[in-house]
Amino acid sequence: MAGIARLAVRYRGRFSPETIQRLITDSYERLAEHARVRTHLVVLAEHLATERLDALARTEGAPGSGLPRVLFVCSHNAGRSQMAAALLAHRAGGHVIASSAGTHPAAEVEPLVAQVLTEAGVDLADAFPKPLTDEIVQAADIVVTMGCGDACPILPGRRYLDWPVTDPEGASLVVVRGIRDEIDAHITELLASLPSS
Repeated sequence: MAGIARLAVRYRGRFSPETIQRLITDSYERLAEHARVRTHLVVLAEHLATERLDALARTEGAPGSGLPRVLFVCSHNAGRSQMAAALLAHRAGGHVIASSAGTHPAAEVEPLVAQVLTEAGVDLADAFPKPLTDEIVQAADIVVTMGCGDACPILPGRRYLDWPVTDPEGASLVVVRGIRDEIDAHITELLASLPSS
């Protein structure tokens, strides 16, 4: 598989090809559970495995960027958490690593979520719902929960925030725009609380 070879080169000396293959396979299986279309599943599994390997490297003390890592978690990773991660990444200008995940990921990102972000100048074209994994949580400095209740992870040593934001699933365009603006206000507060680089 080409993805394993690419990641083996990228992580040479850090992770074995067996570890890389295990994470790609696990990522594929997790994504396949909820996928309606499997056309690009191999590519998405490679992207998810890369995010997991980066997170694992950070938790194992590999030298990294030192940038704060913020993880947004909601139930389906199709709306709120996708908006929050995209808005933070856009507004932070490379000074924060933002990611998102869902406790029960949906098959795709809500179309209106992508539309309202495009209106705000934020590209969500490559986003896809991702499952919550241990590596991603352990690598986060801040975990922002958004309506996932008891399914949200709690690990010691992380800063936790809970943003009680309405789920955009099935909402009108006007409501989804309001949700975007509410999340953006939270992002402003979060950026103000982060140490300046």
